[in-house]
Amino acid sequence: MLDAILLERHGVPAVAIVTDVFRATGEAMAASWGMSGYRFLDTPHPIANLGDKDLDARADGLVEPVIALLRA
Repeated sequence: MLDAILLERHGVPAVAIVTDVFRATGEAMAASWGMSGYRFLDTPHPIANLGDKDLDARADGLVEPVIALLRA
């Protein structure tokens, strides 16, 4: 989350992705860095135990939402 916020502050479009259990933490971090309402994505938790095939499928499902946020 912080990486995306810092990139955005330097004019580099970025999209943060967190797992859903960390959505509230991401919102709090954005607020603490003066970016309340910063839009980011979440994906179901956990991801650490996913195999390559399942992780790739999860990532594939995030491509369009990432593009949409970058275009917004």
